[in-house]
Amino acid sequence: MTRKTRGSPYAPHTAADTAAMLDAVGVADEEALFDIPKAVRFDGDFGIEARDEQGTRRAVERALGRTDDLTEFLGRGHYAHYVPALVDDLASRQEFLTSYTQYQPEVAQGFLQALFEYQSLLVELTGLNVANCSMYDAASALGEAATLSQRVRSVSGERVLVPDHLRAGKREVLERYADGPNLTVDTYPTAAGTVDVEGLADAVDDGTAMVYAETPTVVGAIEESLGAVGDLAADHDALFVLGSDPVALALLERPADVGADVVVGEASSLGLGAAGGMGMGLFVTREDYLRQVPGRLVGASEDATGRRAFTLTLQTREQHIRKERATSNICTNQAWLALRAAIHAAVLGPDGLVDLAEECVRLPSDLAARLDDIDGIRAPVHDRHHFREFQAHTDQPAAAVASALESEGFAVHVVGDHRIQVCVTDATEPRTDEFVAAVAEVA
Repeated sequence: MTRKTRGSPYAPHTAADTAAMLDAVGVADEEALFDIPKAVRFDGDFGIEARDEQGTRRAVERALGRTDDLTEFLGRGHYAHYVPALVDDLASRQEFLTSYTQYQPEVAQGFLQALFEYQSLLVELTGLNVANCSMYDAASALGEAATLSQRVRSVSGERVLVPDHLRAGKREVLERYADGPNLTVDTYPTAAGTVDVEGLADAVDDGTAMVYAETPTVVGAIEESLGAVGDLAADHDALFVLGSDPVALALLERPADVGADVVVGEASSLGLGAAGGMGMGLFVTREDYLRQVPGRLVGASEDATGRRAFTLTLQTREQHIRKERATSNICTNQAWLALRAAIHAAVLGPDGLVDLAEECVRLPSDLAARLDDIDGIRAPVHDRHHFREFQAHTDQPAAAVASALESEGFAVHVVGDHRIQVCVTDATEPRTDEFVAAVAEVA
C-alpha cells in the first residue's frame, strides 16, 4: 500500500486539511473558533521588565515579603499534616519525577510496585478489594462513583442522594458528572452535622441509584449512623458510597463492615500536606465491580521466568485502549502523588498512622474546650465527636471575627453569620496557644 501523503501519520492536519475543516464550519481562521476577551488576550508582550539573575532574585524576595504570613486553621477537605523530609527526598528521584503512565512494565517495576503498595494500603484500610490511583480529587472520585452506579447491573434508578451540607464545590462537580447519564442529584437532611436517618429513609426510594455519606463530615463530625445508611441503601438496591480519607480510616470502622460498596475521598492528607487546592482522589470498591472501575489498576503477576512482577491490568477499561468501551475520561496519571502517599504511610507505619489519627481526635477536642471558655464563643456547635475540625458560634458577626483573626496572623473558615469553622492538626498545633489568645482578644 502506498502512502498518499508524506510525513508522520500521527500529525494528520496538513494545511489543506485545516482549510477544509475551517471551510466546513464557516470560519476564516482558527482564531475565530475561540472567544477570548480582549482584556485577557495575549498581545505578544508579557510586560515583564528584563532583569539579570540578581535583579530577579531581589524582585522575587520583595514580592514574597509582601505575602501575609498566615497560619491556616482551615480544613473542609484540605488538610495540612507534617510531611516527613524522606517523602520529598525519595519522591524527587529522577526515575519517579520523569515517569508517566507505566505502559512498559519491564522498565517500571519499582514505580509499579510502589503504586501496588499504595493500592494495598487502601484495601487494608477500607476492607474492600479493589483500589486505584487515578482520581483527580475527592470531587471527581464522587462523580466517578455516580457514573459507576449506572454501569452496575444490580442497581437501577436515576437518583443520587447526598447530604444537604455537602460542600458546594463537590456538589457542582458531581452535577456535571451526573449530567451525561441523566442522573438527578437530590439531598437528604442532616442533623447536628451528621445524617438524619429518618429523613434519609423518607428520601430514598426504588428510583435511587446511589446514596452518599461522609465520615468525617464536612463539619468535622464523625458519622455514627453508617450502618443504618448502608442498610437503607441495600434495602433499595442502591450503591452505598462513603467519603473519607486514609488518616481517618486508620481509626474509624472499616467501610466494608458498614456495607459500603465504594469509598471515595482525598488521599492527599498523606504525602502532600496543604497543597493549595491540589488533591489526589481515592477510589476503592468491591471486587464485584472490578471491570467497571474508572482509571488505572496495578496488578501483581509473574513474568516468563516465574518471578513476581507488576503491571497495569484490565486496560481495556481505559480510553487509551478502547475508547468505545471506556468507563471514564480520566487520562491524567496521579501516580507520583500516590507514590508520595505510599512513602508517607510507610514512614509512619501502622502504629504511627493510628497515632496520627488519634491526634486528629484529641486536638480539636482540646481546642474546642479552650475556645468554649472564652466569652462570646461557643464550641463545638455540634454535640458530636470531631476529627480535625469543628464549628464554633461567635456572638460577634463571624466575618468580623475572621477578619480580625486574619490581622493577627490566623485564617479560619466563615460558614455562617455567627459561625466559624476551625481545623487543627499536628502541623498547626504549635500555634494553638497564640490562636486561642487571638480569639480571646477579638471575640
